[in-house]
Amino acid sequence: MRFPAQLTRALAGSVSGGRWHVRGLACAALTLAPFVAAGLLVIAPRLLLAQSSAHSSIRFSLDVRAEGPESLFFLPQDNGYFRAEGLDVTGDDAVAPLDPIMRLVSGGYDMGFADINALIRYRDQHPAAPIKAVFMVYNKPPYAVVTRKSRGISEPKQLENKKLGASANGAALAQWPLFAKLNHIELAKVSIETIGIPVRAPMLAAGQIDAALGASFQLYVDLKDRGVPVEDIVLMLMANYGLTLYGSAIVANSKFATEKPEAVRAFVRAFLKGLKDTIRHPAEAVETIVKRNDLAKKDVELERLRMAIRDNIITPEVKANGLGGIDPARFEQAIEQIGLVYTFKAKRKPEDFFDPSFLPPLAERKLDR
Repeated sequence: MRFPAQLTRALAGSVSGGRWHVRGLACAALTLAPFVAAGLLVIAPRLLLAQSSAHSSIRFSLDVRAEGPESLFFLPQDNGYFRAEGLDVTGDDAVAPLDPIMRLVSGGYDMGFADINALIRYRDQHPAAPIKAVFMVYNKPPYAVVTRKSRGISEPKQLENKKLGASANGAALAQWPLFAKLNHIELAKVSIETIGIPVRAPMLAAGQIDAALGASFQLYVDLKDRGVPVEDIVLMLMANYGLTLYGSAIVANSKFATEKPEAVRAFVRAFLKGLKDTIRHPAEAVETIVKRNDLAKKDVELERLRMAIRDNIITPEVKANGLGGIDPARFEQAIEQIGLVYTFKAKRKPEDFFDPSFLPPLAERKLDR
């Protein structure tokens, strides 16, 4: 997965072992037309693959820019787990929850990491969309409201008559009406100011807004990194305030999954191996982010990753039932919750959005600890 800060270094690298490097293709990469995807400079993935008839190529899309939690995908790449499964994997980051969904629907990408609730709404509007989730990564979603005690807020109801900052296309903003309904917040009494992701924490730290919506491990850590005292930060993880929703999952283009089911299973196996490594050794895993982003601070990205593992990945449900799967009864309840603030075109069931057939056996998905 490639990032602007790494483009120059990548062009000086080499194609080997499924890694994203392109020595010998540097001139071609610079002369062939790059294209802008999600606001980032991206070179056509075909240039970055060491093509081999013995390997399956997978084009993968993240749902955000790369931070600590995205090491879940970089570690199996860097440790050769994808290559060992016979895969050549390339990918790109993104800026909005719908980016990976639209990329897969268009056929330009084969697999991705996407917000399951954005997928539920999209497939309700487009039932024939060729995309389903195959591995649930975030058993609990990271949607959060982050605020400060010094702003007079310590519980959801106190958000009334306050100003919240949120990204226009953010996943947390999409769930704000449901959070408000479950916590008896009158939407008309809350002012939502649309702001960019980079300025949420600075504006909250400066008192220009009273709270912000976003991923918990982004907002909380960003605010703390700006020097706001921990004792003044209030983190309202929506999953702790009534939401039964799942979070982000690995998704696959249905046509690709039908034509190459073993490639999807191989990807999931390699990812699962990397996920367990990351859970055991997060400090080592986050190095995959630091080496790709010159501006990343290891302690900051490590805290994000540890928060994601603690709050979103290792839950009581996962401890009991293993990584990657879903509880159908809970998923049905989640669909019903979404229906409190969204009108479905038809009655939906878990199998409309999640296909468990690509999961490894339960024994392999159980936590090692």
